[in-house]
Amino acid sequence: MRLLLGHLGLCLVLAVGAGAQKLPTRDEGLFQMQVREKALFHDSSVIPDGAEINGYLFRDTPKRYYFVVEEDNTPLSVTVTPCDAPLEWRLTLQELPEDASGEASGEPEPLDQQKQQATAEEDEGAELFAYKGNDVESYMATSSPSGLYQLELVSTEKDSSFKVYATTTPESDQPYPELPFDPRVDVTSLGRTTVTLAWKPTPTGSRLRQPVQYCVVVNKEHNFKSLCAVEAKIGGDDAFMVAPKPGLDFSPFDFIHFGFPSENDLGKGRSITSNKALSNKISRSYMAKPKADIQKICIGNKNIFTMADLKPDTQYYFDVFAVNTASNMSTAYVGTFARTKEEAKQKTLELKDGKVTDIFIKRKGSKFLRFAPVSSHQKVMFYVHSCLDTVQIQVRRDGKLVLSQNVEGVRQFQLRGKAKAKYLVRLRGSRKGASMLKLLATTRPNKQPFPSLPEDTRIKAFDKLRTCTSVTVAWLGTQERNKFCVYRREVDDAYGEEHRRREQNQCTGPETRKKSEKVLCKYFHSPNLQKAVTTETIKGLEPGKSYLLDVYVVGHGGHAVKYQSKLVKTRKFC
Repeated sequence: MRLLLGHLGLCLVLAVGAGAQKLPTRDEGLFQMQVREKALFHDSSVIPDGAEINGYLFRDTPKRYYFVVEEDNTPLSVTVTPCDAPLEWRLTLQELPEDASGEASGEPEPLDQQKQQATAEEDEGAELFAYKGNDVESYMATSSPSGLYQLELVSTEKDSSFKVYATTTPESDQPYPELPFDPRVDVTSLGRTTVTLAWKPTPTGSRLRQPVQYCVVVNKEHNFKSLCAVEAKIGGDDAFMVAPKPGLDFSPFDFIHFGFPSENDLGKGRSITSNKALSNKISRSYMAKPKADIQKICIGNKNIFTMADLKPDTQYYFDVFAVNTASNMSTAYVGTFARTKEEAKQKTLELKDGKVTDIFIKRKGSKFLRFAPVSSHQKVMFYVHSCLDTVQIQVRRDGKLVLSQNVEGVRQFQLRGKAKAKYLVRLRGSRKGASMLKLLATTRPNKQPFPSLPEDTRIKAFDKLRTCTSVTVAWLGTQERNKFCVYRREVDDAYGEEHRRREQNQCTGPETRKKSEKVLCKYFHSPNLQKAVTTETIKGLEPGKSYLLDVYVVGHGGHAVKYQSKLVKTRKFC
């Protein structure tokens, strides 16, 4: 006993009388061939036996599907999966007509005429099942009478997509993965940015040896009851553009939805125009949707998974779907939810007026510092020296943001003072790696603790002045008189720019160098910035050797800042 497939099956049943010949049961080889031939299902109101179809409803516009059961005492299963919105659907049974215009001649009535007859008699049909909601719901019967079955669906909230699956062989088909005895998703580990989930495996993979994979979904709004609801949430355009697997989840609507005519419509301008209008209508309602804050990750057959990169102190909803990769049909586990742990409260360091504080920040990390002047003040100065990459500084005065800047090298910021004001400083590190910096806050700015720097802190080497035993270099200064110290270190030929960048910590001073590496120290400045440049010839080098040169500028408070290191090499032959 089988559902009839395509135009021919529906026509034959509605055309034969009570004494007509017995209709054939489903031949599996023929069925698979028919399912692959999509043109057989051009009329989307016919439900094929054993295949899931996709459908679409416009709001408050009912849609009817038909199929025929040939013999009494036939098993029957019908499953409806709402995707975008709750649906109302009901299943009714119409008796097969006693008389048929073909009089068992083998000439079937036109399909449209048969549908009109079924529609006219729908009020007389017996209602077998009715449902309203957004759950995946099924009608199951181990013994069903023969007759014409009608499935009517309507969406009263909004335009919506859905899936329908019907079969007369539910015991052997089993396209949906079976849930385990305990279908719950458990949270086994909870962190600030991670949640680990675990669930019992589906028996479908091991017992029926069907290919199964699990898809994990996380979002901040609610749990989902079907995978197609997830796809609809991610975006209607993406959900419909997924290519259907041959013969298993095909519906002509998948093509009409995007304005593609069916094979029977080619050359018919009226049909193509209506298809374009339908495509435009759906484009307006779907493709304008913003991207949802939702993730779907398919992880193979593992039944434990850690979701990472979550936000601290945030509630998330987690769902797991077992997907039969052969049929592309899925079953939802009982989802769960969890709130990630709060961000660890960072210890706030106290800044002392006029004292330099050394600060280390982990990659992508933050540090908080508090500055509370003990006396009234008209202005506050913040001096920042970023030793490595760029860092961000934010200053709030009594809760109000008064400064937000990125800092590279040495910077100073002056803020207007306020009686009894308290300042909260937040330093945010680099995404590339750990950050190091020095910070000084004061209400009595006299001379700045860090030396002033030119915009360009590179050291230039003059290739034409290079000899076998010496190199000549130059660097820029400022209008402020500072002390400059030059150091050299011999390196091997494998030393390259990557090594030099790794060692480029501007906060390491001359005190970290060996005395033997020191070349000289001198004072230098120029009232005219255009002439604030100095040169130095470094002698006593060996032929054909590579050297790393460093220039340190030392401020009045003794704090030093290193220029960008320079790799030079003496001539091998002179």
